[in-house]
Amino acid sequence: MRIKKSFGISFGILALLTIFSFTIMNTNTENTKLFYLVRQPKIKTTKPPLVILLHGVGGNEQNLFSFAPALPDNFVVVSARGPLTFGAGSYAWFQVDFSGGKPQINEKQAESSRLLLIDFIEDLKKEIDFDPEKVFLMGFSQGGIMSYSTALTAPEKVKGIAVMSGRLLPEIKPFEAKTSKLEKLKVFISHGKQDAVLNHQYAVDAFEYLTTKNIKPEFHSYEEGHTVNQQMFNDVNEWLKAKSN
Repeated sequence: MRIKKSFGISFGILALLTIFSFTIMNTNTENTKLFYLVRQPKIKTTKPPLVILLHGVGGNEQNLFSFAPALPDNFVVVSARGPLTFGAGSYAWFQVDFSGGKPQINEKQAESSRLLLIDFIEDLKKEIDFDPEKVFLMGFSQGGIMSYSTALTAPEKVKGIAVMSGRLLPEIKPFEAKTSKLEKLKVFISHGKQDAVLNHQYAVDAFEYLTTKNIKPEFHSYEEGHTVNQQMFNDVNEWLKAKSN
């Protein structure tokens, strides 16, 4: 599962300057149970909006954090590391088996990570200044799955989610909040039509399901595979800017 870094800006010197100037590596798990990176807002305001980046299976907190220099200047950007270790620099939110043709998840691990992320949002208040009414989740692949699972079961914690190349787990539906509590949730869905890891139909199904909950997702399809390209990033970035007001 790869993420293209094909943006029309340089992630070399710009990324390094931004990381050194605005990033804190969290190694203290006294307040939070997840390791994470932070990019503080470039524009200082009281109670800024927060976006939490969630990587895919086998990735780590650095993957999506490479986008941080180009994310909206008024946001606090947090990139979290999944709790399961698969190897050096390789982490996940739950184990998944594709050998049967369709993804089979470890439900216990997925549920544990869902609860962990809900707690993580709350625990971050002890370490970072942000507006609890303007919390967004932005996830790729398995990170997108976790964004759905967290927001649909705890909409009081999340204003909006951006799901890139993900899917909505049927296992989460019994735990969903009431429709009346989901109606205000902002959702961005992007997916490649050539995705051979998580089929594009998953995005279509999620979109159709969410509309039954009176949610009005913004849906983007691309002639791409399981990746994030420049246009995908530009679209989600514009969505973040618009929904943070």
